Amino acid sequence: MRDRMHFFFLNIGHFLDHLFTLIFATVAALVLTHEWGMAYDQLILYATPGFIAFGLFSLPAGWLADRWSREGMMAVFFFGAGLVATATSLVENPLQMAVGLFFVGVFAAIYHPVGLALVAQQKVGMGMAIAINGVWGNLGVASAALLTGFLIDLTSWRMAFIVPGVISIAVGLVYSYNFWDRIARRNGTRERAVIAPEQQPIQTATGARPADARLTSEARWLLIRISAIIFFTTAISSVIFQGTTFSLPKVFDERLTGLAASATVIGWLAFIVFSIASIAQLIVGSMLDRYGPRNVFVCVAAIQILFFALMPGLKDGPALLVALGFMIGAFGQIPINDYMIGRMAKSELRASIYGARYIISFSVLAAVIPLIAWVYRHWGFDMLFIILGAAAAAILVAVIMLPARLPESEPSDVAPIPATTKA
Repeated sequence: MRDRMHFFFLNIGHFLDHLFTLIFATVAALVLTHEWGMAYDQLILYATPGFIAFGLFSLPAGWLADRWSREGMMAVFFFGAGLVATATSLVENPLQMAVGLFFVGVFAAIYHPVGLALVAQQKVGMGMAIAINGVWGNLGVASAALLTGFLIDLTSWRMAFIVPGVISIAVGLVYSYNFWDRIARRNGTRERAVIAPEQQPIQTATGARPADARLTSEARWLLIRISAIIFFTTAISSVIFQGTTFSLPKVFDERLTGLAASATVIGWLAFIVFSIASIAQLIVGSMLDRYGPRNVFVCVAAIQILFFALMPGLKDGPALLVALGFMIGAFGQIPINDYMIGRMAKSELRASIYGARYIISFSVLAAVIPLIAWVYRHWGFDMLFIILGAAAAAILVAVIMLPARLPESEPSDVAPIPATTKA
């Protein structure tokens, strides 16, 4: 029961993390372009410092978690993100907004290396546990557009920062009260292994482990190849994720004029698309444990290529349906690299490893904001969809080179987090 409760709090954290990072995307698209008298492509550039911090601080967050307490860093996340989001509601100009979003990014950077390290402490059912946790994150993405649109129509855009900020602080209080013993305990007893060290056994093609635990030259190059693919696809997948989730409210504002008459309706449509697409993570999670990451990744990349190719020029109903298709691909790819890292690593450095993965991912997220602005200014969103389709094609080429079976660390002796918790 206690592990189930902890898993639930980790899911709430993932929800809030993605919500915090995308509030500004809807606020900028629907309100601040008019209130501050700026073009959309100019205004969204002020989100860049937040995403830079989102990537840059993930590595030190993972490092601190491994050397102090992962649960303690989760508490810091809840309190810190809640406080700075509430403070960001007070800004009066774009420069102040950029500063506020930077500090939101600093605390939001904590979640992925720390939360995923806690989720991935088991081997059995890891794919589904990561997928369930991922669905909660995607619902945070969806709720950013829905909640912000609703609060814009009901009160003001400032409440879109205040409401989740207060909720995060309240969750932090409950989390700290329930898991103070874990927060106070240092992590010195965690299992000691890093991703594919020489001392770890590796599975052969038949699934058996060789008697000699040291890696052969062939196995070493296999691990180098897998690691290169993981980090390459991490970077390119981040281009697709950011390009779709950040721009979708504006895409809907322009393309769904026959369906959306207010900020609330746009928010609802984005919420529906994101929520349905989140189901793809559950499907992918179950398929990872059954079929392995290569086959699943190939299917997801193919889906993205198809629907990005169909999107240019579409409006209203067809645009909505095709947007759902490419969001299924964008969300479906999220747990795959996390699964591969979790499957290959079992160590007190797991949070640091995830930190390295996410410093790449979220640094790319920051770079995509200027890309969206530049492409939108010169060609509009049709060119963006062509670029994202090419990115999906690059992923497809890379994942074809993955082996059918991953080398794995030894089975974990950590009790699994129950994957039956409903999302």
